[in-house]
Amino acid sequence: MNIATLWIIAGIVLILSELMATSIVAVFLGVAAIIVGLLLNYDIISSYSLQFLIFAVLSLAMLFSVRSHCKRWFVGYTADSTEQPSNVASDIGVRVIVHSTFEQGAGRVVLNGVQWDAESNDPLQAGDVAWVIANQGIKLQVSANKPN
Repeated sequence: MNIATLWIIAGIVLILSELMATSIVAVFLGVAAIIVGLLLNYDIISSYSLQFLIFAVLSLAMLFSVRSHCKRWFVGYTADSTEQPSNVASDIGVRVIVHSTFEQGAGRVVLNGVQWDAESNDPLQAGDVAWVIANQGIKLQVSANKPN
């Protein structure tokens, strides 16, 4: 196996690793590695120092020029455009719909069009109405009874 093939395989592995990392960094390293592999394959470059120099320059150039444009494609908020993102403090006392039946005190609810993990001491079924009584980071504490 020649060095050009190793660069191309490394590039593909880096791009695939982005599926797990989601930091939008490895994909640029992967593209740069593939380009270096192709340049080697077509005998445009040959020295090791030039390989690593081109890899570094391409990686940094793409990282700083393209990453910010690509990052907005991976925003995690999924509510409709008419809905506002959740404001933790103002969500206490808000009505939610139970999305999945609570088992052993845990389930999912829909708040502002977004599904949340939730906990409750009440037996809640899918479709029931519940009320937010607390927020524990990314988990809501809900109750079948409206808080006072």
